[in-house]
Amino acid sequence: MELLHLLQEPAREYSPIPFWFLNGDLTEEELCRQLKDFVAHGVYGVVLHPRIGLADRISYLGKEFFHYIRTAVKAASELGMTVVLYDEGMYPSGSASGQVVLGHPKLASEGLALVETVLEGDEVLAKTEQGSLVARKSKGTLRGLHWGEDDGEENAPFSADILNPEAVQRFLELTHEAYYREVGEYFGNTILGFFTDEPSILGRNVRDMFPWTRGFAEVFKQAGGQLEDLAALFQGKSNAGVKLYQRLLLEREEKVYYGSLSEWCEKHGIALMGHPHQSDDIEVEKYFHIPGQDLVLRWIAPETGGLSGIDSTMAKCSADAARLMQRRRNANECFGACNKNGNPWQLSGGDIKWYLDWLAVRGVNLFIPHAFYYSIEGKCKEDRPPDVGPNNIWWPYYKQWANYMSRLACLMTDVQLRASVAVLCKNRDLKAEQVRPLFENQVGFQYLPESVWKECESRENGLVFRGETYRWVLGETEAFPELPLFEIENEPSCTRLMDAPLHYESLSGAIGIPELSAAYRQRDFQSKEARDLICEPPCPSLRVARFLKAGKECWFLVNEGDTALCTSLKLPTQQRLGRYDLWEGRAERQESEEGSFSLQLGMRESLLLFACTEEEYEALPPQKESYQLSTPSFVLKEEKPELVQKRYEAVLVLEAEDLAHEKLQLSVEAEEMAELYINGSFAGVGFWSPQNFDVTGLLREGENQLTLVVTGSLANRYGREKVDYGMKV
Repeated sequence: MELLHLLQEPAREYSPIPFWFLNGDLTEEELCRQLKDFVAHGVYGVVLHPRIGLADRISYLGKEFFHYIRTAVKAASELGMTVVLYDEGMYPSGSASGQVVLGHPKLASEGLALVETVLEGDEVLAKTEQGSLVARKSKGTLRGLHWGEDDGEENAPFSADILNPEAVQRFLELTHEAYYREVGEYFGNTILGFFTDEPSILGRNVRDMFPWTRGFAEVFKQAGGQLEDLAALFQGKSNAGVKLYQRLLLEREEKVYYGSLSEWCEKHGIALMGHPHQSDDIEVEKYFHIPGQDLVLRWIAPETGGLSGIDSTMAKCSADAARLMQRRRNANECFGACNKNGNPWQLSGGDIKWYLDWLAVRGVNLFIPHAFYYSIEGKCKEDRPPDVGPNNIWWPYYKQWANYMSRLACLMTDVQLRASVAVLCKNRDLKAEQVRPLFENQVGFQYLPESVWKECESRENGLVFRGETYRWVLGETEAFPELPLFEIENEPSCTRLMDAPLHYESLSGAIGIPELSAAYRQRDFQSKEARDLICEPPCPSLRVARFLKAGKECWFLVNEGDTALCTSLKLPTQQRLGRYDLWEGRAERQESEEGSFSLQLGMRESLLLFACTEEEYEALPPQKESYQLSTPSFVLKEEKPELVQKRYEAVLVLEAEDLAHEKLQLSVEAEEMAELYINGSFAGVGFWSPQNFDVTGLLREGENQLTLVVTGSLANRYGREKVDYGMKV
């Protein structure tokens, strides 16, 4: 079966491509050694990311700098790896680590301010009752590459005005053109793309200002704007002028910055990659050849859920944008500073698994882990930790993580999404609270941003967009005034509403489709036509992506909750079903009756279900029922604080009948990484609790010696506070 063949041994193109922090005193030997180590652990790509901590002797974009870039690119090419170039000296992108502004102060970032006192150099735009509206240099900065150049430090570089075509052209000449001169022979083969990182118009550390650029006042006035209306920006209010400003600003940023970078990359045979400034910036994604977003700083997290706020929309933002542009891939820079409780290095394997599944089930198919550190010496380890690769506890087993990411990426590439709902949205307004009940009730949807509304057509059977028909529509309504308007209650969670009949008077933001409106008022929104599957009892923490892949109808299931799920599923198919464990790489039959069966999905677990023919079903191995062994009493035998490690031992006595079962499973509960040895043989590793070990064939009748080695979070070594680890009492 093609689907299983693709997943079992995913091609290298689906490898995670981590940020590789080039943050120390680089040497040729160490660069090559680390790249070989990455390949040995299943990682076949890197983003070459110059990072703070780079040796002072290495000047950004200088001779020594490019010597090491060439070394890394050449070595990666020989190893069959993919390289993504990073377009900045740190971030935000667009300033060449201050070199755009150096000697060209007029190219520095501009801002709009409302002031009582006009200063020398200010451009007075309008006088208002609240004060004078002026344009002035924002004095925004960016993070530099060497110690002393970080945020708030005296030598932090100044940011450039990315709304100014002259500044953007200088940025391209300093960075992109220089890279092309040095490693252009690798463009389009080893080098996949250029990564641009959350470009900021004002720069960092700017307050009480809004983005601006010289000459923008004339653009605004020619479009019919009244400059004095912009005083409302500083009061958090909106009016016609504010709306015009926001539209013109987006158009300017698109054309001058994203458009210029996109055009340059296309001409040079590589992809524009990276991500925009904000998680719901969906309109600018069209300039990216590989649209992307950025999951950092625990904006979403297992303990708070992934359904609230603008950041909860980021994965669908990039994935749906890619579908609109017919791009195969979309990326996420993930895990950056996702420390728990603000404690550096406190990021567990269980959290990483949750984040990966959260991204994949929403359509992300290229993972850019943040980050692998060239060095964790001295202050380097304190820069947006933790290292999620070679300098963390799971590195010996990272190939399993890399394989899982590759399988997820492969699974979600070249798919045809099945969605019954279109969500009409605007840039930076992706309706996070309105789409929450869709997630919680397993209803598939596609974002349709404002720029594509003109391609939509209302018909009797739904809204049609590029050949796809959506039976229901949520979101903005002014684009289709001819459609009957419904209103949905603004509930934090609409599970209750979904379980009840839908009332015409109590809807907010839904658009009924002509000829269906009367029936729609009567029906339960939980209708079988709308949902990707039916589960009884309802499971608000179950996420589903339904799509066609390699000719097969697929349902990718993810448990986003902190407890195991147990429910009865009904899939909309009469075909036989198979199941595939992407973590273990194992396919089996899924016993069902007309698409119905019982589902048990543990915490942090995911599962792929797929429809298959009778012949394909028979070729799959039958699902083995696990026999759960009683967990013996483990006793702490040794603790190694320097390794953040504890060793436990136990004796497990078994009778012959215990060994007669075809699959034996042993579960333990430990924090965090647990390695099990049985009678001296390695039995497996678990990264989150409960750790479930398949111990079939490793046990014998009578006494069995068990050793459990538990390794704790490196926050115990590098963080601000200790984190409990070991077996749970």
